[in-house]
Amino acid sequence: MDRASLLQILDTGLGAADGRRCVREFLVSQRPVGPLHLIAVGKAAAAMSLGALDVLGADVVDGYVVTRTGYGDPELASMPGIRLVESSHPIPDRLSLEAGEGLLAYAAAVKPGSGVIALVSGGASSLVEALPEGVDACELDRINRWLLGSGLDIFGVNAVRRRLSRIKDGRLAAALGGHPVFALYLSDVMGDDPAWIGSGLFQQTEVSLPEELPDWIAGIVHAGTPPPAPTAHVEHHVVGNLARVLDACERNARSMGLEVTRHGQWLEGPVQEAAAQVVNQLDAGPVGIHLWGGETTMILPADSGRGGRNQHLALCCAISIEGRDDLAILCSATDGTDGSGEDAGGLVDGGTIQRGRDGGADPVTCLARADSGTFLEASGDLIYTGPTSTNVNDVVIGFKR
Repeated sequence: MDRASLLQILDTGLGAADGRRCVREFLVSQRPVGPLHLIAVGKAAAAMSLGALDVLGADVVDGYVVTRTGYGDPELASMPGIRLVESSHPIPDRLSLEAGEGLLAYAAAVKPGSGVIALVSGGASSLVEALPEGVDACELDRINRWLLGSGLDIFGVNAVRRRLSRIKDGRLAAALGGHPVFALYLSDVMGDDPAWIGSGLFQQTEVSLPEELPDWIAGIVHAGTPPPAPTAHVEHHVVGNLARVLDACERNARSMGLEVTRHGQWLEGPVQEAAAQVVNQLDAGPVGIHLWGGETTMILPADSGRGGRNQHLALCCAISIEGRDDLAILCSATDGTDGSGEDAGGLVDGGTIQRGRDGGADPVTCLARADSGTFLEASGDLIYTGPTSTNVNDVVIGFKR
């Protein structure tokens, strides 16, 4: 199988979870009653907003949309009454604080007698923030840099974020007072629980801080945690998730005449362990396409280089299958961005390591520095999709000849 076919399978999966499509399809069969104010936060916020406006039209009075810088949409930006704000990810900063305060101000101005349609996708935890008294932007930056390099999973990271916010853990819903909220989600968390998507902007839940937290973070969190949010009336619906992507990938692969093995276990934990799992299951399994989904973790060195967990996973797999001609493995973030760069992941085979060495890169050094993107660039194995209008975890597609 050639690289183009594997990329086509990925592209079909991403299209199935497109934010505009998911929201539009859901609202055609179930829609809230207007007039409505629109709030959208996340990497897929612009696409989800367009899907809502496709169906609801004039029932939407106005809107406040926050997405990652570069993930906006000119069609949405040109619509009267819609404010499109681009903010920071994966590290929240001044833009995130401005977007968070703006969102709280928008919520406070919602007109009596109207409802709210809320659209939430992954990335919201970084894109909007409103800090409690006594916590400043420098502390926010330091905490988030530690969290993202700590090896904690998304639940551990968001447990800290939601405790240190005036907007998360249901507090945005509470800020809307008695206005009914109709919330639609693209899920980027295992289990698709709305309380954890975007750190629970519209739903509160009991959380425990990770045991691994250093004392300096625990002290800031305990001192700065705002009081619990009062209960608010919110109707929650998950309209897109990882299963939707994998279903579409499977259908596309079968349409090519390929056998498909779907691995149901969530791919998680340290990248190196996940890579071993992928290669071992490919070795033990039948020929054809193999599908996994999930989200791995990494501990970043102080001088980390280019790339994120998907590129790191791809390079680990490439080392394991070096010299073989029967396997290819694609690892990709569904949102189109793996780490802080612009690449989505990597597509590796038995020749990846030699091609990278020929290009002047060393795989062991790149792994040690979390610089997998540099190696995959040298080997010609990076994947670039651009913004995908979705964000539903990571996908791994293996092929066994």
